[in-house]
Amino acid sequence: MTKKILMVLSEWGYWGEELIGPLETFDAAGYESTFATPTGKRPVPLPPSMNPSFIDPPLGKSVTSREMANKVRELDKSDRLNTPMNLSAWLPDRPYYCSANFLREMEAYNDAVDTVQQEIEPYSTIFLVGGSGPIVDLANNHRVHDLILSFYRAGKPVGAICYGVACLAFARDFIMRKSIIWGKHVTGHCKEYDYKDGTGFVGVDFNMGPPPYPLEYILRDATGPE
Repeated sequence: MTKKILMVLSEWGYWGEELIGPLETFDAAGYESTFATPTGKRPVPLPPSMNPSFIDPPLGKSVTSREMANKVRELDKSDRLNTPMNLSAWLPDRPYYCSANFLREMEAYNDAVDTVQQEIEPYSTIFLVGGSGPIVDLANNHRVHDLILSFYRAGKPVGAICYGVACLAFARDFIMRKSIIWGKHVTGHCKEYDYKDGTGFVGVDFNMGPPPYPLEYILRDATGPE
């Protein structure tokens, strides 16, 4: 049976190398990578991740090699990312507690989550690609959280990088509200690495400024006092 990996990407821009690096590794190991986005739109790389002359503000130097920039452009020009899975069509929407038919809607929601638990069986692992985009449509997306929890409950590895790691902090049992990374050692970029200006989402005509929440602080709170 073909080994498969589910790779989840933002529709607001992913960092090129954070897709290319894992993808090349998975390809070399013989895995078939399936791509998914929140609403099924084709993911696009963040422009700075294709520009070797871009100077990263926190580090004061280029963080994209010419070789990597070319690889990101080549993948973006290919048809490999053209038809990602639509997470909003695959996973259910959690009902409001004030719904007039809440009990039956919650029952249907739980049944649908149970079905997803079975449907992830062909996949060996899930990997969440980083960049600034996940801040917008992955980090606080309960469908993404339910998908992560499905892999977690199945005992399958769950991986993430950059702001994709925020999804792990927010992936919580809906009753207990405790993150799956509570009590664990987690790597995420520190406060000093956050941009002060120009988060760089794709498809917007405004400058959001710094990230709306510091990843380091979120991870410190999600992993617990120890």
